[in-house]
Amino acid sequence: MDLQLAGRNALVTGGSRGIGLAIGRALAREGAGVALVGRDPVTVKERADELAGETGARVVGIAADTGDDASVAAMAAEAGRLLGGVDILVNNAATSSPGAFPEDALEEQINVKVRGYLRTTRALTPAMAERGWGRVINIAGLAARGTGSVVGSVRNVAVAAMSKNLADELGARGINVTVVHPGMTRTETQRASIARQAAARGVSSEQVEREFAASVSIGRIVEADEVASVVAFLASPLSVAMNGDPVIVSGGARGAIHY
Repeated sequence: MDLQLAGRNALVTGGSRGIGLAIGRALAREGAGVALVGRDPVTVKERADELAGETGARVVGIAADTGDDASVAAMAAEAGRLLGGVDILVNNAATSSPGAFPEDALEEQINVKVRGYLRTTRALTPAMAERGWGRVINIAGLAARGTGSVVGSVRNVAVAAMSKNLADELGARGINVTVVHPGMTRTETQRASIARQAAARGVSSEQVEREFAASVSIGRIVEADEVASVVAFLASPLSVAMNGDPVIVSGGARGAIHY
């Protein structure tokens, strides 16, 4: 299927590793120009150069902190200079935690993940609206649908609520906004988390992974590039019928019915 992304330009925050890097790769493979955004200028440029060599697409790296207004404004200007404009925004930048977030981390998480997503959206969507087309995909997480971490649930529910508000505001101007909730996904961070849990319990990493896999209806942990494939579709003109509602990319969490 041709996703009709050739000639479009995308910006992916949190793009130097994990799900963000996989999304950048998927979009570049579809012919989009891609700006990867990360805090570390050396790492993000290295990842961009690697993707450019791998895909043949135009891929650039931009260092920015989405938790800072001035940094986001500079990022938006740099993306416009390097790519000539941004049609697709994937908000993925967030502060990861080695375990459950302490509740005193809530303000930081709101600033980076919730306000950060809003900062980048407000910086980049006016130009999309002028052109009459755009896509904003906000990466949240299944903590929005379950307990276990007050901070994790609050930040992801907030992203979902923000996404629906933005979808209603921007949809008539040609910009679709969706929120994507990954479940357990195989990334560097996830592998490290499994290793820590295994060590704490005195069991093997393989056992911990089997336990996680048993909670997923496909019987295994989802890969980052499988999440990225869904996001690439949402970034395309073919996704126009989807606006505001959540998209779950967990492999099918067993149990509860959501409707």
